[in-house]
Amino acid sequence: MQKGPDAFRTISEAAEELGVPQHVLRFWETKFSFIRPMKRAGGRRFYRPHDLTVLAGVRDLLHKEGYTIKGVQKLYRDQGSKRLVAGADGPVPDIVPAMAPDRAPETAPVVATPAPQPSAPQAALPLTGFAAIDAKARASLERNLKLLIDTKQRLDRILDAQ
Repeated sequence: MQKGPDAFRTISEAAEELGVPQHVLRFWETKFSFIRPMKRAGGRRFYRPHDLTVLAGVRDLLHKEGYTIKGVQKLYRDQGSKRLVAGADGPVPDIVPAMAPDRAPETAPVVATPAPQPSAPQAALPLTGFAAIDAKARASLERNLKLLIDTKQRLDRILDAQ
């Protein structure tokens, strides 16, 4: 009998679906604080659909993209579970994976040309000294800025708590 997509999975079902041994899932639980399957009486694990998505992202980052365990931990601290989930679905175009320190740096082309003075006032982010950018690039920059601000706020809260 096939389970529905929203059904919880046992560790054996999760391991089979992800293509990793059960002991790897247990090991990842010890290394990644964000992996927390539901546990019933007797310690039996049940994985929610979101857990499987996050685990697939971790698997892809470790096995396909070459991240280390510390690299994935840092990625989670810096960018949250959305980046891990994106790891399962493919690359996130507006985030450079080279942000993980224990991964070989990747180079991205930098395109910047001096711009003439704009005739109309710019919205949200003034980019003085650079040519006008297209909407897609601007949206990418705004998402990255938001990620940086969110990360700074998290760090500030952590430092304030100490």
